[in-house]
Amino acid sequence: MKKLLLALAAFAAAFAAAFTATAADQKIIFIAGKPSHPPLAHEHRAGSLLLAKCLQGFPGVITEVHTNGWVQDEAALDGAAAVVIYSDGGVNHPVLLDDRLAKLGALMKKGVGLACLHFATEPTPDKGEQEFLGWLGGAFSPNWSVNPHWDADFTTLPKHPITRGVHPFKTNDEWYFHLRWAEGMKGVTPILTAIAPPDTMSRPDGHHSGNPAVRESVAKQEPQHVGWAMERADGGRGFGFTGGHNHLGWKDENQRRLVLNAILWVAKVEVPKNGVQSKVTDEDLMANLDVKRAPNPKAAAKKK
Repeated sequence: MKKLLLALAAFAAAFAAAFTATAADQKIIFIAGKPSHPPLAHEHRAGSLLLAKCLQGFPGVITEVHTNGWVQDEAALDGAAAVVIYSDGGVNHPVLLDDRLAKLGALMKKGVGLACLHFATEPTPDKGEQEFLGWLGGAFSPNWSVNPHWDADFTTLPKHPITRGVHPFKTNDEWYFHLRWAEGMKGVTPILTAIAPPDTMSRPDGHHSGNPAVRESVAKQEPQHVGWAMERADGGRGFGFTGGHNHLGWKDENQRRLVLNAILWVAKVEVPKNGVQSKVTDEDLMANLDVKRAPNPKAAAKKK
């Protein structure tokens, strides 16, 4: 009888430990934007599903991917440790629709983490920019920031949980730069920094292409931050990453690991010593792509 009671006690303890671990899991919500751009560009759905898959089985983490720009049921946001937004931005930013900005703000006040990838780092100056500067620490701002495609060479990386296991790397992407920052960059740590080459200024001035301030900055070879982390006063964390236009860029192990590490970090999950380990095959990259029309050569020629 005594042995039976001990066995039952051991089972109860194991069950309680398992339940506690499950209850303590950090829920990470991915919000993937609607389809846009030509094939293999702005693959918000495929990219979000790919990143979530890379975190499957990671201890203490559960992921949910919601598509078409918002959660299907806002109850899904309850208990979230972090929200990752990968979508178009500007006036089409899904957070700027309806009362979603306020709802996201309520989560931020609770210390929920926020990560924005590529175009999702751009709200609008009139709506969202000040909030994003407070939540993320930085944001793309029209007529100040620019969005050229270029080879960003990240020759050095700071010591930070987000860079664990990440080695210097170089990728071609639509790396946005010359961003707006929180005043004094308070709480902000630059993570990815590179020198933009002169050919990034080959386009005429425009709301996304160029302006006198950014031309001066590039001419001076000032470092441009394209990935950053923020520790907010409310206890929450933010992460901005301006790459991610090119879907195939997720095959780069260092780029992928850095973003996966960052997602854990904003969710307040301990990043492993060597970073998140994941493998991505060509089949993985080609899975879940949006159905898109191939670009019209005549229309493209007219834009030149």
